Amino acid sequence: MFTITEPTNEDVEKFISSQRDLEFTYSEVGATNTTLPAEGFTIDRNNVQLGHGEATFKAAVEALKNWQQFDLGWVTAVPRGVEIKVGATVAVKARAYGMWSLNASRIVYVIDHPRAFGFAYGTLPDHVECGEERFMIFWMGSDAVWYDILAFSRPRHPLVRLSSPLARLLQKRFVRESLECFSRRLRG
Repeated sequence: MFTITEPTNEDVEKFISSQRDLEFTYSEVGATNTTLPAEGFTIDRNNVQLGHGEATFKAAVEALKNWQQFDLGWVTAVPRGVEIKVGATVAVKARAYGMWSLNASRIVYVIDHPRAFGFAYGTLPDHVECGEERFMIFWMGSDAVWYDILAFSRPRHPLVRLSSPLARLLQKRFVRESLECFSRRLRG
């Protein structure tokens, strides 16, 4: 969904409701947790070390549970407060190139272990891309804590296909700013 004006809370609610029961737009559901698609998708993996120890891990997990990886000013997850659980539907609201967009995704799986926490969401029909993205916090044996983003995607919306270099710039900007933002928050 593209608009000139920022979508209201009511717009977001209607949008999520229209997407909630629809199928994923790709057949490789869960592939960020198994085997990534061999072809047809762009694969991105990026990470940053957040610090060390249990306190850093716990703070990072809380930030992820609160969708803070999307608190970037030009992009946010809506509605606020969506619980991280399989089947939850969320939209990413973004402002770029003078337009607002809403992009629907559903949580595919959640990983909740003593030293790893994360989730992946997959795209629904009203998403400009097609694919899956995983957000993980790892507390390694070395005591280092890492924030990791793994995604596979390809353009789906006709405007995005026509302007794929610009879309890739936005994807790279999101990853860079998400890693920087998370790192700043947890390092103080």
